[in-house]
Amino acid sequence: MNTSCCFEEVVVGRRIIDWLLVLVLVLAVLAGCSSEQKGPAVSSAGGQGRLKGQIVAPLDGVTLFVYKPGTDLYGPAFAISPPTGPDGAFDLELPDGDYVAVARKHKDGTAVGPIVAGDNRSEFLKVTVKGGTVEMTVIAPVKVGDQRRLSGDVAASKTGLAGRIVDSDGKPVEGARVHVYDHVQMSERPKFVSEKTGPDGRYQVPLPAGGTYYLAARDKFGGPPKLGDLYGRYDQGTIEPSAVVVKEGELLKDVNITVTKVW
Repeated sequence: MNTSCCFEEVVVGRRIIDWLLVLVLVLAVLAGCSSEQKGPAVSSAGGQGRLKGQIVAPLDGVTLFVYKPGTDLYGPAFAISPPTGPDGAFDLELPDGDYVAVARKHKDGTAVGPIVAGDNRSEFLKVTVKGGTVEMTVIAPVKVGDQRRLSGDVAASKTGLAGRIVDSDGKPVEGARVHVYDHVQMSERPKFVSEKTGPDGRYQVPLPAGGTYYLAARDKFGGPPKLGDLYGRYDQGTIEPSAVVVKEGELLKDVNITVTKVW
């Protein structure tokens, strides 16, 4: 009797052990399937690279702007580096792809706007990021005597334009610029650009000589106006922009421009 009971206990014990082994195997298989399902998600987080290097001439306080090819190279950038320190180093993490990079530094400390004499800007540089690190040295020379983007004191040249930029209600617009063209189509880059307007909406544009000019005002620089931008042309109720004739040595005042939002 005691022998039979012991035999039954051994059989039951073995069955329990067998069931435990089966359970362990099932859990192991499930864990393996789970890890396989998570594998692709980990690998999809890749495709990242780095763009790093040094900006020279100057070194300090330069920003690297990175754009996608085909986008407005004067508009919002895809990625922007912090201003460089004394060593001129920059380091950006970017998804794999093709990019166009340009280094800029405004002498007045602003982050955007046209490059004028005394500012620094590199050439537009094509770069491809594909995993790993892409290192590059960027040269950003000082712009000297660029009258295409002339701005400053009108009194110095004694020839120029002045007026106000206002909205459709006649209120002054702050932070806008006047772009001056020498042809009615206004399809190329402006020849001259004013500084940004202050709270009173007033602007001044010095000109190297008298002539016939066409004016537009906007709050963004570079590329065609986009939805939400403020834009307006100087006209006198005509379909085409009105010509502004400036005489040599004349500061033509009260050339006011109304801007509205682009829809």
